[in-house]
Amino acid sequence: MQGDIAANIAHIQDEVAKMCAHADVPLNEPRLIAVSKVQPKERVVAALEAGQRVFGENRVQEAEERWGELKPLYPGVELHLIGGLQTNKAAKAVELFDCIQSVDRPKLARALAAEMDKQDRHLPIYLQVNTGREEQKGGCLVEDLPALLETCKELGLKVVGLMCIPPVGDDPSLHFALLRKLGRQYGLERLSMGMSGDYALAASMGATDIRVGTGIFGERDYG
Repeated sequence: MQGDIAANIAHIQDEVAKMCAHADVPLNEPRLIAVSKVQPKERVVAALEAGQRVFGENRVQEAEERWGELKPLYPGVELHLIGGLQTNKAAKAVELFDCIQSVDRPKLARALAAEMDKQDRHLPIYLQVNTGREEQKGGCLVEDLPALLETCKELGLKVVGLMCIPPVGDDPSLHFALLRKLGRQYGLERLSMGMSGDYALAASMGATDIRVGTGIFGERDYG
């Protein structure tokens, strides 16, 4: 299994490198975030042994159970929270993660700011934008982004970028283009966009972070 996962990581990195090198305007290669949610320990360890150090998790409790054991064993591991966050989990999220990509409302921003001050651990954050206006999905609406960004600045939060998850069935390029436009408009350099099915496209459109799960680990185990 370790060989398969190492080969998958190498393939993704190679594909992205070629895509960026042959773009009309040469692009920097995005950071690969291995989405380890719901994956069994042995697959995550295989990725770690292959040299992967940046991982994305959806849930605080699952991440705590997994990385409380693994993180001390692998220096340089960087954990990103890419799933929705409840305000009552803000303290644990600030303690455990190195970056939070799913800030989408003022209440959450205030809770995180309070915890970062309390713990003296000031993490970079991304603002999640609901580019598809899906009611069931997290993320602020495009028209609410300026106010959320202003709130974060007033709270002293370090906003470094934007994140989106395009609706299933939509042309993702439309959502990537919108996020890129918003990033330029608000002076936010980092764009977290692109997953297993469209990471190469996202890289070609300026993604600085791609979030890949199945493409690295294979199908998830839910049992």
